[in-house]
Amino acid sequence: MIVTADPLVTIVGLGRYGAVDAVVERELVARLRRGDAGAFDEIYAWMRPRLWSFLARMTGRRDVADDLAQEVWLRLARNAHKLADDTRLPAWLFTVARNLYVSQWRSAQAARALAGDLLPPEGLAASPFEAAAESQTAARVERAIAGLPPSYREIVLLCTVEGLAPRDAAGVLGLTPEAARQRLSRARAMIEAALGDLARYPGGEP
Repeated sequence: MIVTADPLVTIVGLGRYGAVDAVVERELVARLRRGDAGAFDEIYAWMRPRLWSFLARMTGRRDVADDLAQEVWLRLARNAHKLADDTRLPAWLFTVARNLYVSQWRSAQAARALAGDLLPPEGLAASPFEAAAESQTAARVERAIAGLPPSYREIVLLCTVEGLAPRDAAGVLGLTPEAARQRLSRARAMIEAALGDLARYPGGEP
């Protein structure tokens, strides 16, 4: 593992899925709009792990992430012909994924409210990635991310884990770019506080 000054980048692996050139992305959009099934398959292979990772970390449940991710792809298939020429595919897909998550969360909260005392108190959901972490340090980072309030967790996942530019993440979240940068800064501060010495000395004690 390469040690950097940022434990988040070190542990979660920023950019591990790779990037697609802007020209290639525009061509994928054009092909998708024409109904090219091959383009859909290429986008699915490129973005599927990223979308599932985001949804799994937001919901804390693999089964819910599976269901929501499937709905994202169904919506892309239904709306492919409506995409604008300059559509940024990651931003479009993450916007749909995030909206589906919000709807699912609200439905779950409403169900809990209706059930009242029949349900036990809801504890902190562990990240599905925590148990599979390669080290205790990685597990601590995953736990710190999972412990963030949803509005802070999503900005960290979009910008730090998935590598979206703050302006693109702002569009996904319905924020101004400045508000997105401020929220990201606050989220990172919360993670650093949760990690303690690890955030200050990612390579170990000086």
